[in-house]
Amino acid sequence: MKTIVLASLMLCSHVMLAQAKFDRQGHRGCRGLMPENTVGAMKKALDLGVQTLELDVVISKDRQVVVSHDTYMSSAIALKPDGKPVTAAEEKQINLYELTYAELKKYDVGSKPHAEFAQQQHYVAYKPLLSELIDSVETYAKIKGLPMPVYNIEIKSSPKTDGVYHPEPQAFVDLIMAVLQKRNLGNRLTIQSFDVRPLQLLHKQFPAIALSFLTANTKSPADNLATLGFTPKTYSPYFKTVTAETVQACHQQNMRIIPWTVNTKPEIDTLVQLGVDGIITDYPNLF
Repeated sequence: MKTIVLASLMLCSHVMLAQAKFDRQGHRGCRGLMPENTVGAMKKALDLGVQTLELDVVISKDRQVVVSHDTYMSSAIALKPDGKPVTAAEEKQINLYELTYAELKKYDVGSKPHAEFAQQQHYVAYKPLLSELIDSVETYAKIKGLPMPVYNIEIKSSPKTDGVYHPEPQAFVDLIMAVLQKRNLGNRLTIQSFDVRPLQLLHKQFPAIALSFLTANTKSPADNLATLGFTPKTYSPYFKTVTAETVQACHQQNMRIIPWTVNTKPEIDTLVQLGVDGIITDYPNLF
């Protein structure tokens, strides 16, 4: 009897430890429930027990680090300062890199219903500065007595759009690090990108920062890492490309594997069974 009880306790401890290590990440805060990349979405994600807040950053004309997935004002979410919707035909002409932060802050990115997210709440919101978002979230977590979150920050850049929608990689890295170094997040910070260039710069210049390589192709981790040129802490592939072999290959390299963006409970369960180390989702309530 004692042996059975001891075995049960050991199993429970193992499961609890695995759950504690599993990284629950809220994509753009909790895009399925609240307007993406807004301060409100980040606070809601914390309320739902998210450990890591996933978000994106771009650069404005006056060199401010702005929390935004798109480098332009997306017609899916944005209303102009006069209240009229941004159209698909004009969205890419409203280039955030050509707007000062004061100008782009006048656009409402929270009131327009999102065609893909029926559960999403709506409220007037603007694209926050990275500094404002972190400071607001840190204060909220302290007031509510919640665990302090990890930030998984994606640099939105591409070699094709250097100097058009964003600065070249070194300038981008310098701007984002100027914000982050003032906040002393320590091990509560990961920086990710599809673009290998800022990751390579960060790896050389800030080796203590955890990095994550985003991928959307069907290449093996080994092939993608050959392009990157080093082994990051985390490998973050599109979830439909993940197999048992992918997970095994990552763990053999001592990398975490955290797929994106997984939005149904069965898909989350399947990936957990494959042994992934975390999930990025628009619906952290599914956790």
